[in-house]
Amino acid sequence: MNEIIIELEEISPKDFFGTGNEHITTLKKYFPKLKIVARGNKIKAYGDEDLLEEFDRRLNMLFEHFGKYNKLDENIIERVLTSQSKEDYTTSEHSGETIVHGANGKIIKAQTANQRRMVELMRKNDMVFAIGPAGTGKTYTGVALAVQALKNKEVKRIILTRPAVEAGENLGFLPGDLKEKLDPYMQPLYDALRDMIPAEKLANYIETGIIQIAPLAFMRGRTLDHAFVILDEGQNTTHAQMKMFLTRMGKNAKFLLTGDPGQIDLPRRTISGLKEALLILKNVEGVGMVFLDDKDVIRHRLVKKIIEAYKNIENRE
Repeated sequence: MNEIIIELEEISPKDFFGTGNEHITTLKKYFPKLKIVARGNKIKAYGDEDLLEEFDRRLNMLFEHFGKYNKLDENIIERVLTSQSKEDYTTSEHSGETIVHGANGKIIKAQTANQRRMVELMRKNDMVFAIGPAGTGKTYTGVALAVQALKNKEVKRIILTRPAVEAGENLGFLPGDLKEKLDPYMQPLYDALRDMIPAEKLANYIETGIIQIAPLAFMRGRTLDHAFVILDEGQNTTHAQMKMFLTRMGKNAKFLLTGDPGQIDLPRRTISGLKEALLILKNVEGVGMVFLDDKDVIRHRLVKKIIEAYKNIENRE
């Protein structure tokens, strides 16, 4: 049986191996035909030569990632071990770059290859579509970019909007006035902003209109100048709503449209404005498109498995 011994240099074995060697346990899942042992500052692996070469290559990729970020978790290990190439998980021109320093010193960064592509596309284009399933960081990364633009005085205001489509619930029966009825639809946007802007400053921005959060219907008739505008849940727009929104773009504006075509809550036989726009605008210069997938999921690890399970069922239908 072949054997390799890899010694950790300038890397803390405790941090790299994880609590109770949890990271080594994850490695074993992806190399079930190898016997992998971690002791002291060494990792030993036994098995076929070809597998050992691949294991050595992937481990060095993990060492490189850990050396840059001092961080390792199950999602990162999975991305590195399943990536087709180094570019699929490593940083690019703006690798590791902080988008914004959030509330309480929280550092907000693009965490996956596709999130980094999203950041780069927003730098190069005035309009970007970010498409992907739940948990891929579309909205969160977008809000971070909007806050960054505001802090850098690249725009004068942030406008966050989404269609108030009833996902199996009846808006009319919710208690309260119009704002109280609509606020639950806007909650993901509020949650992201609270991570990035101190509460007192955020309240002031909202009160003075520097940050506006409103349902899509409120955009009609407006010209959105000097603004970073995010349309969230774009899959729930109709043809007319999407056309209306896209034509609100004013001078010095950035538009980001996010959505998941797999979660459309529109009435049957109603065409999604987002799906239609992706086809119509795919060759328009100045419009960027990034497609995120389950490799970009940064929520609980079960979310990725749930997405995969549903995808398998849908593919059979």
